[in-house]
Amino acid sequence: MVKYVIYLCRVFLLLLLCFFIPIVAAGAQPSKPKFKVIAFYTAKADLAHISFVHEANHWFAGMALKHHFAYDSTNNWNNLNAAYLAPYQVVLFLDTRPEQPEQRAAFETYMKNGGAWMGFHFAAFALTPSAVPQNWDWYHNKFLGSGQYGSNTWRPTSAVLRVNDAKHPSTKGLPATFASSPNEWYRWEHDLRQNPDIDILLSIDPSSFPLGTGPKPSEIWTGGDYPVAWTNKKYRMVYLNMGHNDMDYEHKYDASNKTLSYTFNNEVQNRFVLNALLWLGGKKR
Repeated sequence: MVKYVIYLCRVFLLLLLCFFIPIVAAGAQPSKPKFKVIAFYTAKADLAHISFVHEANHWFAGMALKHHFAYDSTNNWNNLNAAYLAPYQVVLFLDTRPEQPEQRAAFETYMKNGGAWMGFHFAAFALTPSAVPQNWDWYHNKFLGSGQYGSNTWRPTSAVLRVNDAKHPSTKGLPATFASSPNEWYRWEHDLRQNPDIDILLSIDPSSFPLGTGPKPSEIWTGGDYPVAWTNKKYRMVYLNMGHNDMDYEHKYDASNKTLSYTFNNEVQNRFVLNALLWLGGKKR
């Protein structure tokens, strides 16, 4: 009788294992990502931009694991074509813009067909004459709305940022003002507040002034209105002026141009970036 009971117990345990193992195995399978992100970068010219690109690729990859989206990156701008972009719902420009006509045409078509984009710092830069001239009217004047670069602060410093649109999904959970990570801040050719297509999300709060340390007087802002993050309501896009880490340009610490500040070392600012990305990826093309 005892042997029979033991036999039945073994059969029962075997049946339980047969039932639960497939469920556990199924649950262990990687789930399909909510959306896919592809980041383009160059990371060759400015040491601060290179530092930011490395940091951004690491941070976004971590956020992808945590929030269940896919993150890929490439420094081959020839991948900016319809076939390569087809699986991706969001495109990032981490430090530069495309330069070839076919690349630009592919990106414009992608955006006009419902794609999403997030750009950082130098991705909006253009100045004629310079190595990066303003030779792409749709991108700088219509899409970004900012036109050419006007001037910048120096040295990279933290600013108090003010939330201008508290109802936008990207600013959800943010305080009315917060201190940013150190950054080189840009002024633009066009007044974005006069553009009905532009929704300014963040701008520099007056409590930040004077902003910058110089040495040139023009690199220290003492007043004015400076948007630093915005969206164009005709497209699914967000531009952020952040993306320039502070570096040991003077070799005060060693001879390796050490990174002195990190863009993603800021909980509140990170929340804004992540909110914006999840908003962009949450809509279907």
